[in-house]
Amino acid sequence: MHVEELNPVDLELFDSVRDLLLARHDPEKHVVAAGVRTLSGEIYLGLHLGSRRVNVCAESSAIANAEMAGDHQIATMVALCLDDDGRAIVTNPCGVCRELMGTYCLDSHVIIDYNGLVRKIPAPALMPQRWLFPHENDWTVEDPTATKEAN
Repeated sequence: MHVEELNPVDLELFDSVRDLLLARHDPEKHVVAAGVRTLSGEIYLGLHLGSRRVNVCAESSAIANAEMAGDHQIATMVALCLDDDGRAIVTNPCGVCRELMGTYCLDSHVIIDYNGLVRKIPAPALMPQRWLFPHENDWTVEDPTATKEAN
């Protein structure tokens, strides 16, 4: 896995997400903020939406905002929450968000807490064996060891 340090563009994304989190944080409704930067350079933000029974992740709303704008090529993503002292820190994506990234962010990088260090990694590293529809698999039920011939 290729692990990278953050660059100034990544820090700008981090700062935008941090500003949103600090402005809108609510311990019950808005505990995480996220952002994506697309190849166009635009930043799209998202906010965790929570209620007693339903939670929508901040990453999914950031991806949705980019999609609604027609800006489909996500380059980098980050999600932040607050630590016990009220400072914004990187939080790693949950399984649902990792699955969304398998559809919307295959060529992206994700800023994560990498063993206590904030680093950037390729999104597929977070879910290397992503969920596939049956027609997307290379094997068949008749012969699970076989692979399809390339066209």
